[in-house]
Amino acid sequence: MIPQILDALTYAIEAGLNVPLVYNSGGYDSVETLRLLEGIFDIYMPDFKFWDPEISHRYLKARDYPERAREALTEMHRQVGDLVLDQNGIAQRGILLRHLVMPEGMAGTRDIMRFVAKSISTNTYVNIMDQYRPCGLAYQHKPLARSITRAEYEAALKAARQEGITRLDKREKRGIVFRWLEE
Repeated sequence: MIPQILDALTYAIEAGLNVPLVYNSGGYDSVETLRLLEGIFDIYMPDFKFWDPEISHRYLKARDYPERAREALTEMHRQVGDLVLDQNGIAQRGILLRHLVMPEGMAGTRDIMRFVAKSISTNTYVNIMDQYRPCGLAYQHKPLARSITRAEYEAALKAARQEGITRLDKREKRGIVFRWLEE
């Protein structure tokens, strides 16, 4: 898929595309692939879903997800650094990390935030998301059969702050908005 994206970008840029380019990712990217993208994407927007390899195996069928996500996030940060906003609050370059809080702490929020703070940057822009809702086959798995509680969400935010994350998405400000520039 990457070759097709890069090919399409060539045409779009030649036709006048001039906005920050965003690479939206589930976090399960190989470092080799990300290196092919160096200098092309301005903003990386990865998820970091689960810390525990066994939970990743159970729900993603990818025991190596946590390791791959750590490697990918490290490479993304090497390429674009911390998120930079312009004077209007529009993202220009950097990482916007998303993390979905799961019931019973099964995503491993504290461990993920500790890794980000110690190995990436305490200034990493992190959107800790509270919108998990069970659907599909989730009802067949007890931990996934319910939405998170307000207390679980607040505990995740607290854990991120305690681990040293300084740039948490603020809901009262509607978070970061990627606005398309109109002429």
